[in-house]
Amino acid sequence: MDLMASMKIAAAGLRAQSGRMRVIAENLANSNSTAKAPGEDPYRRKIPTFTQQMNREIGVKTVELGRIKLDRSEFGQRYEPGHPAADAKGYVAIPNVNSLIESMDMREAQRSYEANLNVIGATRRMLARTLEILRA
Repeated sequence: MDLMASMKIAAAGLRAQSGRMRVIAENLANSNSTAKAPGEDPYRRKIPTFTQQMNREIGVKTVELGRIKLDRSEFGQRYEPGHPAADAKGYVAIPNVNSLIESMDMREAQRSYEANLNVIGATRRMLARTLEILRA
């Protein structure tokens, strides 16, 4: 595999992890978004998925962000009788977003992003060094 192909593979990883981080950030931003009226659902957590895509130019499979799925787990409940979305018992449905899980997912996505960025940096250094050798 040539050096340009490794950069394209790492760039695909960067795009996938960037999309993953956007979804996680949306989940965290909406972790306290409740419904506006009783009986309505609050924000539902989104789960990013990945798919393999054949890159015919370089002849390898790369990763890309796939469909965004909705987490079908149960919503939480919080006792807040004065809230406009409170039911008859005073409970409000809260999103099924766990900020601890989202933070860990974000950290994992950041590390994967950094790893792909390091691959691009190392490849650029190897290309620059190769050019230096060829000039000599």
